Amino acid sequence: MIRMMKRTLVLLLLAACLPAAALCSDYLIGEGDVLNISVWGNKDLSLSVKVRPDGKITIPALGDVSAAGQSPAALQGHLTEQLKELVNKPVVTVIVQEINNSKIYFYGGGVKAGVYDLNRKSTLLQLLCQVGDLKIADLQKGYVMRGGKKIKEGFYKLFILGDVSEDMTLQADDIIFIPSYVEKNVYVVGAVNAPKIIEYREGMNVLDAILESGGGTKFAKLNDTVIYRRDGSKEQAIPVRVKDLIKDGDLSQNITLKPGDYVVVKEGMF
Repeated sequence: MIRMMKRTLVLLLLAACLPAAALCSDYLIGEGDVLNISVWGNKDLSLSVKVRPDGKITIPALGDVSAAGQSPAALQGHLTEQLKELVNKPVVTVIVQEINNSKIYFYGGGVKAGVYDLNRKSTLLQLLCQVGDLKIADLQKGYVMRGGKKIKEGFYKLFILGDVSEDMTLQADDIIFIPSYVEKNVYVVGAVNAPKIIEYREGMNVLDAILESGGGTKFAKLNDTVIYRRDGSKEQAIPVRVKDLIKDGDLSQNITLKPGDYVVVKEGMF
């Protein structure tokens, strides 16, 4: 009983000294990580070892053991079972001393390229919240690659509409590509006080664009506003009754804009 209490006390002291990443049960061991493996009362089986490119480590008396892709707790349990044939009631601890190869890569014209250290369980949404300004990012065309294959395409529903069912757990070496819009601007012309080119941003609507252009002039026929939009080789003309939107609160008229839209506010004397 006393011996078991000592073992428990030592394990608690070890845990108190560990970095957060080593304690995180969600962390998955990767190639290049350095592990400290300790078997209570057996120095010959205790060692510091680096995970090889094949994902394995070598343990005295056990030989090669797969480590990559497992959590420290899972590897600890696996080693405990294997050592039962060699050690009476083995007490094994696995500590990740160094995290060297659990990274996610993101790039593309719509985002500042970077590398994210995956030292705990992380999702696509969590990463998108960290990559910075996404106002010129074409989230509809973004994708995640894993093992050379696209496993998810389109981040708009997740990041803009808040559909968390579109979220996914990321893994080491995932690659995230986010392109920029080919056309980044919205154009406001016609009977507005300050016709201008506005850099597109997600969620921009027709009223936003008109107000940023100084609003309609005294000759503006706001109910005759038209949005011209190119859809492939076709051009759409979308009528908008902006006066009804402003005076009557008809939100159905507050059309969400897309990059490359032309907002034309027509003019009339009466």
